[in-house]
Amino acid sequence: VQLVESGGGLVQAGGSLRLSCAASGRTFSSYAMGWFRQTPGKEREFVAVISRSGISTDYTDSVKGRFTISRDNAKNTLYLQMNSLKPEDTARYYCAANDLFVTSATHYDYWGQGTQVTVAS
Repeated sequence: VQLVESGGGLVQAGGSLRLSCAASGRTFSSYAMGWFRQTPGKEREFVAVISRSGISTDYTDSVKGRFTISRDNAKNTLYLQMNSLKPEDTARYYCAANDLFVTSATHYDYWGQGTQVTVAS
């Protein structure tokens, strides 16, 4: 599966962004999907995961209540709605596909190229 992220940009603290991840190739609905983020010099960090059907989700503690992961299997698209953004959310955000509902980046087989999110204070 090929993944392409979009929707990143520069936003003021407290603002919102919606990231999208367009998938092509193998059937999108056969994958659990995750969002990860990375800043220079740091390891890739888990942000959110959603099951194949979209029924189950999980989030890292720092984004709970602010970020929402969702998917539209008819449109082969994954989303991350980010509200109440903070400067510490600044990172390059990646979507990833995997057969399992897991939070470890090492288990994900397919990755997009990422989209930059910058939150100004």
